[in-house]
Amino acid sequence: MGHSPASINNCKFTTSSRATREELAALVMLRRLRAHGVEYFFCNPGTDFPAIVEAFSMAEADPELARSLPKPVVVLHENAAVAMAHGVYLSTGKPQAVMVHVNVGTANTVNGAANANRDNAPILLMAGRTPITETGLHGSRSRNIHWAQEMFDQAGMLREFVKWDYELKVATETESAVDRAMELMMSSPRGPAYLSLPREVISSSISAMEPKRIRAVAGAPWPQPEAVEALAALVAKAKRPLIVTSTSGRTRAGFDALSALTQKYAIGVITLSGRYVCLPTSHDMHLGFQTQPFIQDADLIIVLECDVPWIPSLENPPVDCKVVHVAEDPAFSRYPTRAFPVDLAIRADATVALQALGVELAKLLPETEGEAPSIAERRSLIATRRKALRARWAAQADKASQAAHITPEQISRRISDIVGPDAIIVNEYPLRLEHVYREQSGSFLGQSPAGGLGWGLGAALGVKLACPDKVVVATLGDGAYVFDNPTACHWVSAVQKLPVLVIIYNNQMYGAVRNSTAAMYKDGMSGNNNCMLLADLSPSPAFEKIAEASGGYGERVEDPSQLEAAMVRALHAVTHEKRQALLNVVCKY
Repeated sequence: MGHSPASINNCKFTTSSRATREELAALVMLRRLRAHGVEYFFCNPGTDFPAIVEAFSMAEADPELARSLPKPVVVLHENAAVAMAHGVYLSTGKPQAVMVHVNVGTANTVNGAANANRDNAPILLMAGRTPITETGLHGSRSRNIHWAQEMFDQAGMLREFVKWDYELKVATETESAVDRAMELMMSSPRGPAYLSLPREVISSSISAMEPKRIRAVAGAPWPQPEAVEALAALVAKAKRPLIVTSTSGRTRAGFDALSALTQKYAIGVITLSGRYVCLPTSHDMHLGFQTQPFIQDADLIIVLECDVPWIPSLENPPVDCKVVHVAEDPAFSRYPTRAFPVDLAIRADATVALQALGVELAKLLPETEGEAPSIAERRSLIATRRKALRARWAAQADKASQAAHITPEQISRRISDIVGPDAIIVNEYPLRLEHVYREQSGSFLGQSPAGGLGWGLGAALGVKLACPDKVVVATLGDGAYVFDNPTACHWVSAVQKLPVLVIIYNNQMYGAVRNSTAAMYKDGMSGNNNCMLLADLSPSPAFEKIAEASGGYGERVEDPSQLEAAMVRALHAVTHEKRQALLNVVCKY
């Protein structure tokens, strides 16, 4: 079939007269993202997106092309888009991508970038850059805002929160730029990156070439054998060893390794500010979620992937207690100040370190003649402490059940009883983990230690997107829910058919603000108002109506006797009616 002159305008010819196909740079970028395992393209678009729109429009007409690109997911707020990407990563372990509108969109991602940075989430944050040229190129400036939105250093807003930032200079480097971002994001320790995309550059057409091979990425570091031997010797002779961890349960392998090692060698475990299920709630070595009173008489503390193992102004281990830090970055080198004692530091993936430690302990404590007396003594001590801990939790639950108002303990226990062991709970602050039984790896996800509010609901939607067959529950404080951009999130839930159960612990205050003030000034003038100044969020909006506005089920609960039935109704809406549900639970704490 011959070509008309018009049909060859977009073709170039080599010296051998063979036609070379041209491709839109935006299309090259999207295809390369998919080649790196990115399944979703979360975006909040603006005037910098025409080439992105054109690329996805081409895919709509070409099923084969569509399969080579990530799925576009429009999100009505940038913070929610980053949170969704974060949630997908936590569920899949795959890199993610978010694109927003120039500098103003970038500004709205900073909160999410901080969360991703401290949680080692490899999210490629991309933004258009206002057109460089005033005239003369396809994509040159065409609107008033293109002058006002230009910055001298757009990436400077979030440079401290990313591992790498770059502005794409020429279209022919599109594939290489994506490759470099992914290489650094996925290297240990993982983290986000930032790429700005001038409109003229991604709107350019470039000669199509065979894609480059995906570069291999170095895995997490392996521990030095002599360091593991030294740690094993410390564990073998310790009488009251303790592991304090936050994120060793990030993977199923880490969950299994910690469960097996601590059970075999009788090492107590505290999950402090936990973001994953590091140990099953029923595990014999599970000593709860607070370091007190256990670190006060510990003779060995293994700080396992935990940035803050205790609060030095409130408590400290004995002076002669040995402290060992094990993490991919045991010094947490991006933290400006961190002065915990370190007797031994091991740079390693937590799973690998635990497995290596198990090998060395087997040499020192062989099972040829049964369990060593020292381990039996440790096991007995932990059993006694665990029994007392569980009794204290039961007493708390009993007291909460008799209250005239709803308490966080009541809500948490009802969630545990009703949603089932397979559900995934995504928590932004209020959940009381001591009253929620989580036995399975991946069944609980907590917010980043950066504490940027507005993460939980978006993250829950991302988890649901990645795990459509799972019941996903978002537990949020009322203040956090407002930061979560609820209108945007409920809209995405409806459009993408992501029914999640949202439970708001509505105490009508910023609890963190009040509690921090009370801890410092309860006997000062602040105490005259119960430390509620600047923390009072009453009167509370009818949050349940926001979910209803997007077709969801909403209900407000104030009576403790109605809590269980309301939760069952909301769960039914999610599991049987396949629509989102929100419980606005008015409580006191």
